[in-house]
Amino acid sequence: MNHVLELDSIRLSFNNKVILSDIFMKCETGKITGLLGKNGQVKTCLLNIVYGELPTEERSIRFDNTSVVHAYKRPDLIRYLPQFNFFPTFLTLEKVFDDFYLEFSTFEKRFPEFASRHRSQLKTLSGGQLRFVQTYIIVKAKTQFSLLDEPFTHLMPLQIEKMLELISEEKKNKGFLITDHLYRHIVDISDHLYLLSDGKTHVVKDLTDIEHLGYARL
Repeated sequence: MNHVLELDSIRLSFNNKVILSDIFMKCETGKITGLLGKNGQVKTCLLNIVYGELPTEERSIRFDNTSVVHAYKRPDLIRYLPQFNFFPTFLTLEKVFDDFYLEFSTFEKRFPEFASRHRSQLKTLSGGQLRFVQTYIIVKAKTQFSLLDEPFTHLMPLQIEKMLELISEEKKNKGFLITDHLYRHIVDISDHLYLLSDGKTHVVKDLTDIEHLGYARL
């Protein structure tokens, strides 16, 4: 069964200045939806609104036409990868995988550089390794939708390649909403693209739209 996540009528302001308005996005299971935008375009704020952690004056977040205000309370519906490290680093890899009902053996078989590290604490990992583990878990977690905010941060090119492959495979099981400053990866992997500019979302129907909207030259 396909599922749909829709957001619209979102309005956010700080100090009487409107930051977000005229927002519409639609994400579907089986699809990767990319969100582009320059630094300062509050893409992270928008993801936090979808996740239900950032209150707004107005919002409509719907899962299969049912409004959900605090989506973070429904891991069956949505999981979120923030930009920062969000796992306590004293936990072991084995514990984190168990908490998300994932098999570490499957992970280490695919990524042998982590072989036999199931009892290692997260704090023993490099920054890139930790980011890779966190991203893998949110990508593979059992949920309808995964939000990925800067998933390629701190990753080496080979790690990015592996993660892109994993996300492409996993979309058969869920929907993805992804943003990253490495926009070419987002362009390449996405089935649908939106561009956030001046607090509004624009549908990218053709790659030339990215240039016309002043985001980047391709």
